[in-house]
Amino acid sequence: MKNNYMDTEEKELMDSLNGIDVTQIKTNNKNSKLLQKTAKAFVKKEETKMNIRISSNELEKIKAQAEQEGLKYQTFIKSILHKYITGQLVEEKHRPASSL
Repeated sequence: MKNNYMDTEEKELMDSLNGIDVTQIKTNNKNSKLLQKTAKAFVKKEETKMNIRISSNELEKIKAQAEQEGLKYQTFIKSILHKYITGQLVEEKHRPASSL
């Protein structure tokens, strides 16, 4: 599965996990149960639905951009919001218009 929305750190983590042979890892039953509980709590997604109003024209542009990225438009919007709040997406400084 290709994840276009992962940042560099997440991609590095996934790459580092690909070479691990988990069958060779010895487990301690007490620690194993604690790790399982912790992992389940981490993986559990608590998402909230959100409704927004947006112009038809803007939505069509978003859908077109999402299609270029190979994503569904809702996933694309979620990705943009995630990148923005984590500092990975910053507003480009407006360049002054060049005088001719």
